[in-house]
Amino acid sequence: MAKKIKDTHNGVNLITLIDQSSTITEQYRTIRTNIQFAMVDQKLKSIVITSSGPSEGKSTTSANLAVVFATSGLKVLLVDADLRKPTVHKTFGLTNGRGLSSLLSNRGLDINEVCQTTVTENLKVLTSGPKPPNPAELLGSQRMTDLIAAVENQFDLVIFDMPPVVAVTDAQVMAVKTDGTILAVRQKVTNKSALANAKKLLDIVNANVLGVVFNGVERGTNGAYYEYEYK
Repeated sequence: MAKKIKDTHNGVNLITLIDQSSTITEQYRTIRTNIQFAMVDQKLKSIVITSSGPSEGKSTTSANLAVVFATSGLKVLLVDADLRKPTVHKTFGLTNGRGLSSLLSNRGLDINEVCQTTVTENLKVLTSGPKPPNPAELLGSQRMTDLIAAVENQFDLVIFDMPPVVAVTDAQVMAVKTDGTILAVRQKVTNKSALANAKKLLDIVNANVLGVVFNGVERGTNGAYYEYEYK
């Protein structure tokens, strides 16, 4: 059983970096493999990861998937697009003076000036930046569409950590602009009706829902496993 190490700066647990031989890390590799199978038949350069509500593991899933994809040799960008309650900079111990909100509000900035390197080879992070007054409007802008196209040209995979889809419209807005969406679910936390509502909201915008990551499922060991839904 892998010991969970808590981040004292309120970031998420990067088990895939802390213990690469753990059962949980292997399960994230399984998620990676399933997504890679989907990449064979369809364009998957950008993925939104969201949840129906808070504390369901969407930021944990985003960060750990970014690590396992990068360690497989892909050039990965993890974007903290949760402009309301960002955590990615805390998880990776990065500064957040400039980030996604800065790029969206200032066309004079270049993506390479704002992205930050991590201890994981092939993985860069675009933090959220200063909290804007209009997150949904920024994410829905043409500038955001142009930015996605630019980072898709530079990276093999771009992962967007989004707010819960039931709480705000941000994830719906980004699901339209990206290639796929994954829902994070946590056992004994996720409300079934909220999850159904989340799926309905994503269906309304014709999101390409790839599957669901179940966090906190007890199967002899602590961890997460991934249930893949073929379209």
